[in-house]
Amino acid sequence: MTGDDSKHLPLEDLHLAAGARFGAFAGWSMPLTYPAGVMKEHLHTREHAGLFDISHMRLFEISGPGAEALLNRACPFDAGALEISQSKYTFFLNEAAGIIDDLIVTRLGRQRFMVVANAGNADADEKHLRQLALDFGTKGDFEAKGEFDAKVDALDRVFLAIQGAEAWAALSRAGIETGSLLFMHGFEPRENWFMSRSGYTGEDGFEIGLLEAEARNLVAKLLEDERVMWVGLAARDSLRLEAGLCLHGLDITPEIDPASAGLMWAIPKEVRASGAFIGADALRAILERGPAQKRVGLKPEGRQPVRAGAALFDADGNPAGHVTSGGFGPSAGHPVAMGYVLTALAKPGTKLFAEVRATKIPVDINPLPFTPHRYRKG
Repeated sequence: MTGDDSKHLPLEDLHLAAGARFGAFAGWSMPLTYPAGVMKEHLHTREHAGLFDISHMRLFEISGPGAEALLNRACPFDAGALEISQSKYTFFLNEAAGIIDDLIVTRLGRQRFMVVANAGNADADEKHLRQLALDFGTKGDFEAKGEFDAKVDALDRVFLAIQGAEAWAALSRAGIETGSLLFMHGFEPRENWFMSRSGYTGEDGFEIGLLEAEARNLVAKLLEDERVMWVGLAARDSLRLEAGLCLHGLDITPEIDPASAGLMWAIPKEVRASGAFIGADALRAILERGPAQKRVGLKPEGRQPVRAGAALFDADGNPAGHVTSGGFGPSAGHPVAMGYVLTALAKPGTKLFAEVRATKIPVDINPLPFTPHRYRKG
């Protein structure tokens, strides 16, 4: 177990009973693995259904006539363009266009949105949103019109993810039908529930926020199904890495912008051109001159994983970049990594060298993802 200063999951007793091994993550005591081990947990998720407790993440409800305007200022997207139940991957940026956090926003109603934020940034995100709402209320155009009102509510929910090819079937057996819900959509199936078809594994799956008592009932029903297995943070990391998905704090940080991270697909063209989001001018300047570095997939030769922090060099021994995430990909069958390299070296097939304990390991720039995404989009 971690120290007493760590935050604890509401369902921690269930993880202890399941034999979880705990470790510290983003200020929380989190289940890293269960008795099956990371390899089996990873493969079970791809083949069947993995159940993850992600209650360290935070759900915020943004509501009121000014909700759209607040989100359009906070994020480089168009909240007004979202249809009811549609979800969008986006960011909070700083004035230099660095990524403060990446998040998913879902439109629940004409003036209601759900924001899912990362654990390590949750408190800062809440403060950021509340300060923006206050700034808008005191200085924005809405005050003169008497229209501005945006409320930020941090919800107290257990947050579960069920991911994998049989996730929908396991939920159906537990009494939750998912048939009409498509990838990157979310809704409120019951009072005090939020459910989206999304996740962090590259597989079809769902994320469900609900009150603790109901969460305990749902977990019990799901675990009666032999297709469902508890999966810890270690396998969640290997799954998302194979899927080419970023971890904030490693692959994206307040020092890295969306263009360098290869995430401009998340920003609509019209918003890039004329959006008034925080960091807009800085991002336009980066796009005009072109990013100096780019996020890439890295495939090391052999079986030796290349970990975060390893320096990268070109064929002549010149510094070329660094690794941000790395490990072994159980589904890929070989080591997988991501990192940043000089833009001129970012072409797939380029051979570099990673320094691991004073040894240079050959690595190839590899297209992302390492394993194909299997989302249900239609």
